[in-house]
Amino acid sequence: MQVEIAEVSLLGSRDENQDRLAVFADAEVAMVAAFDGMGGHADGAYAAEMARSVVLACLLQQSPPLLDPLAFLHLSMGQAHAEVAAFGALLPVEHRPRATAALCLVQQNTAWWAHAGDSRIYHLRNGQVINRSRDHSHVELLLQEGLIRPEQAHHHPMRNYVESCLGGEQLIPEMTISRCVRMRPGDTMLVCTDGFWANLRDEDIAASLYCGVALPTALYAIADFATRSAGAASDNTSAAALRVL
Repeated sequence: MQVEIAEVSLLGSRDENQDRLAVFADAEVAMVAAFDGMGGHADGAYAAEMARSVVLACLLQQSPPLLDPLAFLHLSMGQAHAEVAAFGALLPVEHRPRATAALCLVQQNTAWWAHAGDSRIYHLRNGQVINRSRDHSHVELLLQEGLIRPEQAHHHPMRNYVESCLGGEQLIPEMTISRCVRMRPGDTMLVCTDGFWANLRDEDIAASLYCGVALPTALYAIADFATRSAGAASDNTSAAALRVL
């Protein structure tokens, strides 16, 4: 399996970058993952880094190709949650570290992905969004119920309210695990934090990574555009992309 991987993480207007990315690829398996430390909670950056380290360690313990990719996603996310939750167990609930997560695993030209919170996964093909994850957020629920329009979501007063994440409570959070998807040559899997997608339209994300420019160049350009579009309110802006060659 031949893949091209790119990653970018921009500070935006924040004092600290609480996003973390994980990328891995060998001859048989590849993974991209994004973790976003929740800025309203203490040690958000530490929560994101801990989750990243746990997931990478879980992957490196596997013998490729993975026999059960779905089990890997579920167990690695669960272990990351358990370690972040344990770190903050003695703190008041409102101060416990938390992070959102989005993971995508590709092997044998097949993709699996999982997420918790509002970090996203996109499956892109020929300049279009074939599929994307649905945020665990109040605004996403309103969208799915048809109570607001997509253009209203960007300015909704509860747009930053996330209903699932790693860490915080001890109970395993709500996680969405995808069914496997067959990849075609040229397909791109993108994982990103909300600072990346919040100021971009899905169609612009897809088009920007299908412009004939090298993947690292295209990914940096759209991330930089997202940051500049948000202006003084720009969040940490991070994304990793994996393209099947």
